[in-house]
Amino acid sequence: MSVRAARPGLALASGGRLAYSVGMGESDKRKQSLYFPEEMLKEIGDEATRQDRSLSWIVQKAWKAARKEIRSIRSVNDLPGGDGEKKP
Repeated sequence: MSVRAARPGLALASGGRLAYSVGMGESDKRKQSLYFPEEMLKEIGDEATRQDRSLSWIVQKAWKAARKEIRSIRSVNDLPGGDGEKKP
């Protein structure tokens, strides 16, 4: 899949990467890369095209729809002995 501009500030790149810049006001801009399996990224792109929406919009809606379920997944730190450090 070649690089394609989805909307301003967002690009779909080969290798399963969705790159976008996040603006926190005019002077504070950050770039973030998110890595998705190639097939998942294609599905997100297809859905964005179908709905005539940006990739960012689709990912934001997916997060809002799934966040309660995702937050119910136990963290590694919630498991016994799961303080993030390896035990000898």
